[in-house]
Amino acid sequence: MKIILTNDDGIDAPGIQALVKVVNNKNVIIAAPQEYQSGYGYQVTTHRPIKLQRCSKVEYRIAGTPADCVRIAVTQICEDIKFVLSGTNPGGNLGVDAYIWGTVAAVREAAMHGIPGIAISLYRKYKLNYDWDLATQWTSEILANLLERPLEPGGFSNVKLPHLLPGDTDPEFVFCQPSTKPLPVNCRIEGDNFYYEDEYGKRVSEAH
Repeated sequence: MKIILTNDDGIDAPGIQALVKVVNNKNVIIAAPQEYQSGYGYQVTTHRPIKLQRCSKVEYRIAGTPADCVRIAVTQICEDIKFVLSGTNPGGNLGVDAYIWGTVAAVREAAMHGIPGIAISLYRKYKLNYDWDLATQWTSEILANLLERPLEPGGFSNVKLPHLLPGDTDPEFVFCQPSTKPLPVNCRIEGDNFYYEDEYGKRVSEAH
């Protein structure tokens, strides 16, 4: 089974390396953005060429968005793609954030081509460091579960890994309905300039 790995943080980000460890020894192609593309949502590139650099037999550095990477992977790089994994994103991607970040946009693009996919994000508490080894362990367990569950055509999964503190118990595997609740939005205004100020932690609990 040919698997595409991608993300929105760039091909050199630690999160995608965590995914590489998860799918070790599987038939994998990495097709990821050349640069950081977080927050680009479902943007695709139509106004300029998209440069592709082949870094190795299985690794492609693409100067485009996550959706661009999947489009190119499934139409130009390989015709026998059975699954797309996107991540691991450092950040929550909770609730309606799924419409904002490219991590989810990548698997949404795959779904439009009839290819199932899973987007994976790792939440962080209090700006503490990420534990990528633990994220890799959890992702392995989650993929083993999800890959046994057939997705409907056009469907994909969006997985959130928690940030546990020392002494916390292991998380449960819980299925949630997609949230439609808006995020709290606040802006700092200086003259004619509006600066978005994140109020991420103020979202209502149902949005999780």
